[in-house]
Amino acid sequence: MDILIAMIPAIAWGSIGLVSNKVGGTAYNQTLGMTIGAFIFSIGIYFVYQPAIDMKVMIAGVLSGLFWVLGQQQQFQSMKYMGVSGALPISTGGQLIANTLAGAILFGEWQTTRDFSIGTIALIILILGARFTAVTDHKEEGENHQLKKGLQAIAISTIGYALYTITVKAANVDAMAVILPQSVGMLIGAIIFSIKQDVLNKYTARNLITGLLWAIGNIFMLIAMKKIGLAVSFSLSQTGIIISTLGGIWLLGEKKTKREFRYVIIGCLLVIAGGMLLGYLKA
Repeated sequence: MDILIAMIPAIAWGSIGLVSNKVGGTAYNQTLGMTIGAFIFSIGIYFVYQPAIDMKVMIAGVLSGLFWVLGQQQQFQSMKYMGVSGALPISTGGQLIANTLAGAILFGEWQTTRDFSIGTIALIILILGARFTAVTDHKEEGENHQLKKGLQAIAISTIGYALYTITVKAANVDAMAVILPQSVGMLIGAIIFSIKQDVLNKYTARNLITGLLWAIGNIFMLIAMKKIGLAVSFSLSQTGIIISTLGGIWLLGEKKTKREFRYVIIGCLLVIAGGMLLGYLKA
């Protein structure tokens, strides 16, 4: 049952890139709209569950939300440069590696020889998967520049996303209590990012739906972290990469050569295999 809970974010988060691309807007529109949607959802969750929010929960939640905005905004930027099917597999692989290492090293989630053996194999598979999805055929100079900027955005995004989950895990706060403060931090960060941008338009409003998708995934992600740990819960949540990658190619019409498509599929399967191996480790 715990593993199934951790899979719900995979479906919700795996759909975000596709939905945000369809509704349109800049990375700033997408980030702000998404955070507003998540904030509205979190208010509803607060009134339903009425969790106790003390100063520790507030600080951890706001910090986590600020780190998340950095990760999400840069991920949206990377999708502008590389497309959904190009950016998200690499971004997902980076997040899996960062959060798995954090769970193992910082929080001692790997205790036995079995943990380290299986965990190391899973990491190798994840690294290979991320590398395979980055394979591209010869590109023109302008496309290579786009790829470089996309990879830079993914690197920053990975740091932000890792700190988003690490902060909540380190604070050891109640999952339901941290949701509202977290969304406050997200909203503050999104406003700061977009303060000089033209975001008061229909595209920001349309992206509210991505905020609702994210919020659903986030709730189950936080619950899963409490039940089965950061390394496993985050890894399983990211297996939705197959939804965003294939959706980017088939639904959004992103172009791939036969060779690129083959490597992307192999890479996605390796990322999923690495995530599932971590789930087996916990079981």
